Amino acid sequence: MSYTTEGQPQGMPTKITNFIRESLISEIVAINQYNYHINNTPCPQLVKLWMHIRDEEMRHFSMFSELLRKYDPTQLKLYEETKGHVNIDFTNCYSLKSVNKVNIPGAIRSDMKGELEAIILYEDIMKHGKYRDVYEVYTEIINEEKRTF
Repeated sequence: MSYTTEGQPQGMPTKITNFIRESLISEIVAINQYNYHINNTPCPQLVKLWMHIRDEEMRHFSMFSELLRKYDPTQLKLYEETKGHVNIDFTNCYSLKSVNKVNIPGAIRSDMKGELEAIILYEDIMKHGKYRDVYEVYTEIINEEKRTF
């Protein structure tokens, strides 16, 4: 179970796709943590080690993303519709060393984590629903969340 805010559960995964989303969330947390260490240590040996580990976590994230698209047809369809629409050069967005700079990629990953958690929560809620309008609203929102991811 993932947490957007400490102590605030976001639903229990019961489907394979939501277990994969939980795995993606774990990788996002790891990537952000390693980037934080990389950007805030003066020790070049540790930076090199953390960059290697972070790169492995990014590869894991990519592997889980492929699995999610394989087992969630809606996720695949929305991915195909939106890939290539946004191309951002993050060259000047990585430093946390200055108070005025923001780690944009880290912020985006945190936003993605929230979207993944919302999908898990909403799909968990939907299995308890008996009302058609509730189902339709949650389905629409879930599909919008998947498009964002």
